Amino acid sequence: MNARPQAWLAQARSDLDLAQLACRNGFLAQACYFASQAAEKALKSALLELGLEAPPHTPVLGDLLQRLQVAGLDTAAFQTLPLKALSRMAITSRYPIDATPPAELFDRAETEQAIAVAAAVIAAIEALDRQPG
Repeated sequence: MNARPQAWLAQARSDLDLAQLACRNGFLAQACYFASQAAEKALKSALLELGLEAPPHTPVLGDLLQRLQVAGLDTAAFQTLPLKALSRMAITSRYPIDATPPAELFDRAETEQAIAVAAAVIAAIEALDRQPG
């Protein structure tokens, strides 16, 4: 893996660590945001590894996954993950909806699920990196 994709994957791991720290300390909206960021950066690292340019600003994980699939990557490991929900968190975790601040939108269970999904995305990307060829 060359340095540029590796840098994106390292940042994905760092964002996941921050999501876990935020969750442990009760900052659930922030944890959801950083979980979505971790998954996004991990998927972008795979695009870069394939020699493709990742879209600069997109929280839509399904779009990134589709780009990987079109490029020939086996995306079976991602198909059962609730990526759409994690994508929505990239927005809803940052901006108030009407009079409700993001801090009031997330519970611990969905935050922990977001973190688990991001961890699964990173693990799947790392597994692909370990495959020969």
